[in-house]
Amino acid sequence: MAAHIKSMTEGKPAKLILTFALPLMMGNMFQQLYTVVDTAVVGKFLGVNALAALGASDWLNWMMLGIIQGFTQGFAILMAQEFGAGKHDRLRKVIGNSAVLSLLWALLLTAAGQLIARPVLLLLQTPDTILGDTLLYLRIMFLGIPVVMAYNLLACILRSLGDSQTPLYAMVVASLTNIGLDLLFVLVFHWGIAGAAAATLAAQLVSGVYCLYHICQIELMKFRLQDFQPQKDLCLQLMGLGSPMAFQNCIIAVGGMIVQFVVNGFGVIFIAGFTATNKLYGLLEIAATSYGYSMITYVGQNLGAGKNKRIRQGMRSALCIALATSAAIAAIMLLFGKMILGCFISGTPAQVEQTMQIAYFYLAVMSVCLPVLYLLHVVRSAIQGMGNTLLPMLSGVAEFVMRTSTALLLPLAIGETGIFYAEIAAWAGADVILVISYLVTIRKLPLSE
Repeated sequence: MAAHIKSMTEGKPAKLILTFALPLMMGNMFQQLYTVVDTAVVGKFLGVNALAALGASDWLNWMMLGIIQGFTQGFAILMAQEFGAGKHDRLRKVIGNSAVLSLLWALLLTAAGQLIARPVLLLLQTPDTILGDTLLYLRIMFLGIPVVMAYNLLACILRSLGDSQTPLYAMVVASLTNIGLDLLFVLVFHWGIAGAAAATLAAQLVSGVYCLYHICQIELMKFRLQDFQPQKDLCLQLMGLGSPMAFQNCIIAVGGMIVQFVVNGFGVIFIAGFTATNKLYGLLEIAATSYGYSMITYVGQNLGAGKNKRIRQGMRSALCIALATSAAIAAIMLLFGKMILGCFISGTPAQVEQTMQIAYFYLAVMSVCLPVLYLLHVVRSAIQGMGNTLLPMLSGVAEFVMRTSTALLLPLAIGETGIFYAEIAAWAGADVILVISYLVTIRKLPLSE
């Protein structure tokens, strides 16, 4: 297992970023398979109402996941920097304190999720026909927050050490588990939408255990009890990195919930079409998030090693790779989008036709503008890797403003389809702040090797 640990402070930046990102990309693809399988099973075997219920839970579920990932990714920034600097004793203390903070936040978020689920769904004017199923799905998912937190922390530890292969293998095993359990719980046990939620959480547990096992095999991960003893200064430093990222993801999710509020007012058919494309959103940005994780590790390790010139070189390489990838994915979605969407949609011929029309139009809009999203991920992650999580947080605020204002105002001007441009406006607003922030931040770093 130790052979998978990789220093990104030596070698060609483009090759390092791409080889690090490819396993992450494949791992993210398998992780998205969770969502795709859930959606396909629910949409095909439980019907349009169940598919709409799954969609109505999306943003609240994503808000919790975003907060979890914000904290764990923030903690991983310091891990990557300490690993790049060769300070292994300090690294173990960072990981130990991160584990303590993650446990506390997991318990807090579990309790908060159960309390806010129903009031938020009512506030979002979730239709009565799907409210019960949506609430059931969310309550089960929120009970599994400690499992999701554990997996994300463990995966972040591995990525900070330059290991992107083990999380890939974890996802492969977990995806197969999820597919099997989805079919068992929904089709055999007839647990409905609750079965889809339970299958996803069980798969997350499997992936977490897999990552933990392999972390324990790494020589420099020989922890002592004192490594887990909270240190005030270290905890404050970790929270200073993680909190802005968690808030950034939270406010982005709140903006998404406002969009969902508007969508819910357009009826079940529109919700189902919107949901079908949203489930592909994860597939559209798989490569983007992978390049983002790669840049956090690459920049963090090189900053820790004092090799600032390599940060600039890596950024140029990452941008070229990301933009080329986004163009290729956009072309695939425009050509084969209807075929893919057909896996999620069922009902009467009239329902299928209406839902498909809505879903494909939304997919086409997002696909054409995909380079804007890929620029966002690369630049934001590079800034975060440099230890600055406040400026990316401000970009999250910009996303919120652009997403909500577009969602609330544009449908009034051009009708229901106006909601499709809310995401594009959000990406563009964030990009303006991020590009300026990166140029300012990078110029402050001395040109050292």
